[in-house]
Amino acid sequence: MGIRYYKPTSPARRNSSVNDFAELTVSTPEKSLCRRIKKSGGRNHQGYITCRFMGGEGKRIYRVIDFKRDKDGVPARVATVEYDPNRNCFISLVNYADGEKRYILAPLGIKVGEVIESGASCEPKIGNAMPLESIPPGMDIHNIEMTAGQGGKLVRGAGSAAKIVAKEGAWVTVLLPSGEMRMVRKECRATIGQLSNPDFQNIKIGKAGRMRHMGRKPHVRGKAQNPVAHPMGGGEGRANGGRHPCSPTGVLAKGGKTRNPRKVSSKRIIRRRRNTRQGQLVL
Repeated sequence: MGIRYYKPTSPARRNSSVNDFAELTVSTPEKSLCRRIKKSGGRNHQGYITCRFMGGEGKRIYRVIDFKRDKDGVPARVATVEYDPNRNCFISLVNYADGEKRYILAPLGIKVGEVIESGASCEPKIGNAMPLESIPPGMDIHNIEMTAGQGGKLVRGAGSAAKIVAKEGAWVTVLLPSGEMRMVRKECRATIGQLSNPDFQNIKIGKAGRMRHMGRKPHVRGKAQNPVAHPMGGGEGRANGGRHPCSPTGVLAKGGKTRNPRKVSSKRIIRRRRNTRQGQLVL
């Protein structure tokens, strides 16, 4: 695990870096768990751009990931640790004792040949998936469900991990990597361990063309556009729009609440996530 730097043969090479992928064991995926995905380029079924600055990326093959980990009581042996172009953490192919194969998110430190399990009665070790009520407090967990049986929704990024802070009745308090503290039902499952590829956050893209390969086109400021293209465009010189910041359709960009008050998710938040601009917690 590490980052590889090349000789500065160009300005982009000097300022870019890549993962050395030392943990990977194979380079070709399991064909039975691969699916073709069609790229939209940010356009809807009528061909209109509904999500700007998307398109131009390389082709990817989607790997079907088992986020539910619902195969209880059947041991599985880790066969590979692989790269997945659709996410920033690595994935592992596991072979179950009954012959079934599945992809899972690879925890940090998992090795080929290890045996993992799922269920409430399995041992709390790295790679095992258990209900939150069966996991000891203080352990690193990832791939946390928000609704039992729905599949993991929280903590799926490279190098991330959450911790169980407290258990009270039917609810378990979880501290997320963002600093947010929320309550989750005890029946919801999570996988033990920290996710792989923690050095992903230290990789430098280096040049704009590499972002184009990832499907990210240049983001143009609204005030730099013409009045016909954006409400904040136009003006003599570097005008600041003459109004509050908004989207191309006029939706205000600041001060509005983005959470749906009708959903139960917001009601279970004990502490808001960390304010990264000021480096402190938002209570």
